[in-house]
Amino acid sequence: MIFLLAFFTALAWVLWRALFARLWSRQLQVLAVFEDSSVFEGETSFLRETIVNDKLLPVPALEVRLAVDRSLVFSGEAAVNTKITDQSYKRDIFSIFSRQQIVRRLSFTCQHRGFYEIRSAGLVASDPFSGASYLADQPQSTSLFVYPARVDTRKIEPVCRAVSGMVLSRSRLFPDPFEFSGIRDYVRSDPRKTINWKASARSQKLMVNQHDSTTLSRILILLDTEDRSILLEEPQVEESIRIAASLASRFAAAKMDTELLSTGMDPQTGKPLFLSLPGGAARIPTLNQKLACLRTGRDSAEFSKLLFQESSLFAPDKTCILISKNEPDVRILFPFFQEHAPGLIWIYPHLPGAELPKNIPFVFYPWKV
Repeated sequence: MIFLLAFFTALAWVLWRALFARLWSRQLQVLAVFEDSSVFEGETSFLRETIVNDKLLPVPALEVRLAVDRSLVFSGEAAVNTKITDQSYKRDIFSIFSRQQIVRRLSFTCQHRGFYEIRSAGLVASDPFSGASYLADQPQSTSLFVYPARVDTRKIEPVCRAVSGMVLSRSRLFPDPFEFSGIRDYVRSDPRKTINWKASARSQKLMVNQHDSTTLSRILILLDTEDRSILLEEPQVEESIRIAASLASRFAAAKMDTELLSTGMDPQTGKPLFLSLPGGAARIPTLNQKLACLRTGRDSAEFSKLLFQESSLFAPDKTCILISKNEPDVRILFPFFQEHAPGLIWIYPHLPGAELPKNIPFVFYPWKV
């Protein structure tokens, strides 16, 4: 009797181990999804982790392993069982029964701009009866853009006022369709698209919209991210990107045609980033995505060489804004700017206590980081 009991126990153990080894991963799905497609630096988002066991066989001990970039810092309960080395490794253990679904929301803070992906989830199933462990990987497809943070509007306002002073004019040489100023009677030389049909119906005669005008309605932003010093000055470079993102978004939303040229590299093209933003907010998400992925520092192009290569971008009807921490390089380029952009506005990001450049022949805004 004891022999039969031992035999059937051993047989059950062998059958269970064979069954578990063969079936544990079937109809077992792990899905990791970023709840947001895009956020800004410093904001909190969530990673939704869903485990579904759609079979009768339970998995008493399942470890789910996820690796995300260390710039996404888990917080609260999500920080438990997280190890940070070259990446942030998240390991959680579940006991999932038959026909069960488990959902967890893991909060994290986005500390640095970038494009982040999760391509795989590692699974480790432990058989509590035999002590054996089984490994598997499930492909994942989720991504997150972390946009450069927007800077304080109080700091950016003086720059915007300076640009507005250069841009807006009452000369009416170049009518601006977005600067509405009133309604007047139609004359034969007026384009039909300027007719205000509602006002015409009320007055029983053709009326047209009247507009203010701009002599300078285009903006060129030069973003210098070159950083070849022994000790990289990443805070100044990252602040430069935030300033550029904030200004370009502000100008584009205000219906100003804006161009951005950067020494930072566009990963998609492998070339210095150039982006044209027609007046309006339609391309602001594209701007944010490009700047989120921008490669900077020693990967940047040489600023002086880039300017000479792209000198055709400079024109009398453009307001040029330079954002650069590299005073020696910019000072060497003073003659170039005096010839091509005499109305230059230079924003100079610097650390507290740093000595500021002197004798600048352009509009100069020191920007404390």
